[in-house]
Amino acid sequence: MQIGILIYDDAEVLDFSGPFEVFSTARRLQPELDWQVALIAPTPDRVQARGGFPVMPHFSITDHPPIDLLCVVGGVHHQAMANPDLIHWIAETASKARWVTSVCTGAFLLAKAGVLTSGKVTTHWEDVAELQALFPALDVIDKGRWVKQGTIVTSAGISAGIDMSLMLVAELASTALAVQTARQMDYTWSPDTDACQGEAQ
Repeated sequence: MQIGILIYDDAEVLDFSGPFEVFSTARRLQPELDWQVALIAPTPDRVQARGGFPVMPHFSITDHPPIDLLCVVGGVHHQAMANPDLIHWIAETASKARWVTSVCTGAFLLAKAGVLTSGKVTTHWEDVAELQALFPALDVIDKGRWVKQGTIVTSAGISAGIDMSLMLVAELASTALAVQTARQMDYTWSPDTDACQGEAQ
């Protein structure tokens, strides 16, 4: 399974490094999963994430393997929203992926790309009102760490991406592996708690 995490200038560091750590740790603990985790950027050039954190992507949006799980991260997202090539790529990639996810304000990019058009979604608590105003057909909630609707999952701010990713490890592999991954990361996580937070029926 190819996991592609979209990054861009001013992306929030933990938005992408948290899910990357979860999926890569799960793969290390259970190598037979054959999960490939990659950072994908608008160009092959270095990305300057928030706080001046420099990151080299594995691939660009014009040159990458087929993506099974797409993760669109947040941060200072307005310039990314105004990039028509990037928005088109998100729409095209999401239409072919088995799973589509967002962390924090990554939900804005999914909505702009027409991936999120209705139903319950979430984002960083500070941005709930703006997301609702820009995309009034969405039901933006500010409770819970993540919202799952079918194979589209949105998560709340920053660290919530870790909770969402652990939930996906449980969904795609096993709860036991998700618990083991959280333990390896020294991260407090309970599948019972997460299961009752934010899931839309």
